[in-house]
Amino acid sequence: MPLFDTIAAIATPPGRGGVGIVRVSGPKVRELAEAILIRLPRPRVAQFGRFFGEGQEIIDSGLALFFPSPHSFTGEDVLELHGHGGPVVMDLLLHRVLQVGARLARPGEFSERAFLNGKLDLVQAEAIADMIDAGTVAAARMANRTLQGVFSDQVHGLVERLIELRLFVESSIDFPEEEIDFLSDSDVSTNLRSIINDLEEIVQKASTGRLLRDGMTLVIAGRPNAGKSSLLNALAGQDSAIVTEIPGTTRDLLKEHIQIDGMPIHVIDTAGIRHSDDPIEREGIRRAQVEIENADLILWVFDDQAEPEHLALDRAKLPQAVPLTLIRNKIDLSDRSCGVGQTDLGIEIALSAKSGEGMELLRRHLKESVGYAGADEGEFIARRRHLDALYRALELVRQGAKMLQQHRAGELLAEDLRLAQQHLNEITGEFTSEDLLGRIFATFCIGK
Repeated sequence: MPLFDTIAAIATPPGRGGVGIVRVSGPKVRELAEAILIRLPRPRVAQFGRFFGEGQEIIDSGLALFFPSPHSFTGEDVLELHGHGGPVVMDLLLHRVLQVGARLARPGEFSERAFLNGKLDLVQAEAIADMIDAGTVAAARMANRTLQGVFSDQVHGLVERLIELRLFVESSIDFPEEEIDFLSDSDVSTNLRSIINDLEEIVQKASTGRLLRDGMTLVIAGRPNAGKSSLLNALAGQDSAIVTEIPGTTRDLLKEHIQIDGMPIHVIDTAGIRHSDDPIEREGIRRAQVEIENADLILWVFDDQAEPEHLALDRAKLPQAVPLTLIRNKIDLSDRSCGVGQTDLGIEIALSAKSGEGMELLRRHLKESVGYAGADEGEFIARRRHLDALYRALELVRQGAKMLQQHRAGELLAEDLRLAQQHLNEITGEFTSEDLLGRIFATFCIGK
């Protein structure tokens, strides 16, 4: 186990509360406990006592918990001091801990040490932050499953199968004198197909997990007075945006966080896109265009009574990589029936944001557009970096299978399998750069 200095931090949120916790980890924990508590607490037993300052004055009183190495969260000696949760009291207690020989922990440094000491892999460490940041019950449940190792176990299983297949393929390359064409063995193709199928399955699960963690970014755009703000209010279930018959009412971005059957969605209402000499409206349109570039899905809203504006929509002016759904709004005024259809520009949904007619069709479409089958279908939480690594691994295995089938290229297959294994190892941290570790743990809370 690597040797570190001793770190400390307040592990409870800032502000006033009934209880506040100062957490300490490192080689000086025992010395620190004797200085502040007079004696070292019994391992893993909550003991009540007084917390003493430098001149033996009493700073506070509360519970002390001692977790000896290696049976602790970080794998080091850990001490937790549970005192009264006032900010002044916590600051006094933390100052005393630092005075004895600890230093302030960086964000996520406790979890980083747990990872470096082999108590958690990288996916499990990230799941801790995901549990804290979970915005839905489903996200919290899946983050907990990830913390318990569900995602890691599946990745490790795939890595082991890649290793076995690599050994077989590389043996056939290293011993050509055996005059046996190992690569023509049907087991190789069968194993490749099985690995590809399982990678595709885990990609689907990870996509659901990523969606539950990050949410879907939905941008409502279109011409002025098309009913964009009314659509935002209908999705949010409340009057978040001002709605008037005056075109250009919305000049800035309006954001709402909603859920559809447990799927978090970040809805952004934007200024109507048109030519304007008003500098404020022009800035609103510029901000709208930035959000459109970063969207997961664009809802382009138009007034069903002004259909030529819809037909004049130039798809080339919108980002080609972002899916587009057309919303034929205000059907309550045009007497059109609600429904879903297909156009040259994409799927079109006829609805009335004002009356609510057709809104359920839109909600169903939003789930289908990202392949969301419900929170119960997910198994673990995932991040975008996990998905990127899985996609790269899947593409490499597919490429290797193609080289084997078309050219009997065992060397190329072996190299593709090696790189695929490396990408999977990046997920759990078995092959991870220090820069990546720094970026990941810097996003954690201090005290975690």
